[in-house]
Amino acid sequence: MKKLSLLFISVILLSSCVSQKELEALKTKHNRTKEELLAVKNSLTKCLVEKERYQEKSQILGTTVENLRKDKDKTLEQVGNLTVLTKGANENIKETLAQLSKKDKYINRIRAAASKKDSLNLVVAFHLKKELQQGIDDDDIQVNVEKTVVFISISDKLLFRSGSYNITNKASEVLQKVATVVNGQPEMDVMVEGHTDNTPITAGSHLKDNWDLSVKRSTAIVRELQNKYGVAPERLIAAGRSSYIPLVENNTPINKAKNRRTKIIILPRLNQFFNLLDQKVE
Repeated sequence: MKKLSLLFISVILLSSCVSQKELEALKTKHNRTKEELLAVKNSLTKCLVEKERYQEKSQILGTTVENLRKDKDKTLEQVGNLTVLTKGANENIKETLAQLSKKDKYINRIRAAASKKDSLNLVVAFHLKKELQQGIDDDDIQVNVEKTVVFISISDKLLFRSGSYNITNKASEVLQKVATVVNGQPEMDVMVEGHTDNTPITAGSHLKDNWDLSVKRSTAIVRELQNKYGVAPERLIAAGRSSYIPLVENNTPINKAKNRRTKIIILPRLNQFFNLLDQKVE
């Protein structure tokens, strides 16, 4: 009986020991499960955070893609407009080149006309010098080509007496030679300019001033060329310049003599030049 009791107590103690071990094992497993659950929760939290981050990135990428699509559409529209503009620009360039070609032809024609006019001026000057070279002092008469005109500058001592606008016999000889040349060039006009020094007109004279004297001298020569030597009157121009365009200062008798002069200018008609400008260029 005593042995039986001992056996029973041993079984109970043994059974109690096994339950304690299982309990410890369960506790250990429970703790491990809690740790694993916590780890899972942490992983889930990270996944949610990453998901939100990816969603934000996705929205940004979506916006970027949409903007790129709009930029592409805008670029295509600009390319289309540029194509239209380029076509228009090409047409404008062609038109400009055509206009430049016409202008080149026009300029070449004017250059040819100018060259012809220059050659004509040289011929006129040559004939004037040839006609006037005999019996005339070079200091009294000069023939020059200046820009678009030929002019003869004649000292007044060859043409008029002091303070007078009556032509001398020597002047008639000079004007006859001038008329011979200008009558050979009927397409050119002839302008006569009277110039004086600055000496005032004597009081009581029938002349008012040097303006009056310069004009009367030029008109006297114009009448001589027309009436005596047959120069067409529609080609003649009379002009007086008084003392206001001197060659040198009017400070000595010699200089004053240089300033008293008459210029006969042979020049192309302006209407011929304007007709040239009005011609159409094909």
